[in-house]
Amino acid sequence: MRIYEVKDYQEMSRKAANIMFAQMIQKPDSVLGLATGSTPVGIYRQLVEWYQKGDLDFSKIRSVNLDEYKGLSADNDQSYAYFMRKNLFDHVNINPENTNIPNGLEEDAQKECGRYNSVIQELGGIDLQLLGIGNNGHIGFNEPGEVFEAETHCVALTENTIQANARFFEKIEDVPRFAYSMGIKNIMQARSILLVASGESKAEALEKTIYGPISPAVPASILQLHNQVFIVADEAALSLVKERHGL
Repeated sequence: MRIYEVKDYQEMSRKAANIMFAQMIQKPDSVLGLATGSTPVGIYRQLVEWYQKGDLDFSKIRSVNLDEYKGLSADNDQSYAYFMRKNLFDHVNINPENTNIPNGLEEDAQKECGRYNSVIQELGGIDLQLLGIGNNGHIGFNEPGEVFEAETHCVALTENTIQANARFFEKIEDVPRFAYSMGIKNIMQARSILLVASGESKAEALEKTIYGPISPAVPASILQLHNQVFIVADEAALSLVKERHGL
């Protein structure tokens, strides 16, 4: 793992965007694994700014998103498909046909999971996978459990995750209880992985990810076994790492 400590969220966003920028310049037809949630917003904002300045070209980029809520349409303003359009896709020259997100309206979980695995395989795998990290160590919607889920699967969201996502919905009853998510195998087969974290609330999960035992109880801990992981985190997120291990 290569760990970059930065001062705050703004610097985290810029540093992580620089790593994605380098990937796109090196390979203009890269397959990017993309994440949602509040943490990547600043990264996408920076990439859009560079695109608008003429520094970046998305025309050959292909993308696959980590996850999507089951039961939400792509037009629902809380869907991850909507999030991606609002924060990135609508502001750059990426071909919509080259963007891939699980279909939240597919009721047949086995069918949709199989389809999405095939999409990733047909693209030749993921060149750079962007990840956030949950307070409980989840990546994508791979929640703490007894086993590492291999490939795309339908997840019953934990109460912790439902509570964390409730702020995006009018009332907690509106938060979906299930989601489609790439599995650990999908993520680990990416050629490189970029994990970003900001804020003191991520400190415990990040310390366990980097130094804890590899366990499905902390899904992100599996990243210790990958040979090309970049971690970009601010001082608050790395506070326990520095306190317990130095940096």
